[in-house]
Amino acid sequence: MSINTSAAGAGTASNSSVTILLGRILLAVIFLLSGFGKLTAISGTAGYFGGFGLPLPTVTAVVVGLIELLGGLAVLVGFQTRIAAVVLAIFTVATGLVAHTGWADQMQMIQFLKNLAITGGFLLLASSGAGAYSIDAKRG
Repeated sequence: MSINTSAAGAGTASNSSVTILLGRILLAVIFLLSGFGKLTAISGTAGYFGGFGLPLPTVTAVVVGLIELLGGLAVLVGFQTRIAAVVLAIFTVATGLVAHTGWADQMQMIQFLKNLAITGGFLLLASSGAGAYSIDAKRG
């Protein structure tokens, strides 16, 4: 597959726009599912967050669920993609630092590194833009 990178973020249809669309879908899935899960099980999520010592666990559960769900949706459809990608990059690093710092446990280290890898994907998306197959491209 030949990839034309010259117009990746410019809203022009190209092989790179297909690749960016695929990347957006893959990045969005985990946030859509996680956000929906949190918002449909607020008390369980709040209890989990309370275990980490987070303040106002119910409010935090709602805010986190909305960030994940709405951010994932924005990335999926390519709406305000650069902003959503930066917000989710920061959110993903913060989540790793709150929930996955028990690095003596190999699974926690892997979870933290997974968060860093996802952050890398969001930084690339923030840099490249949403590509031609997006609301951003249609708007502007």
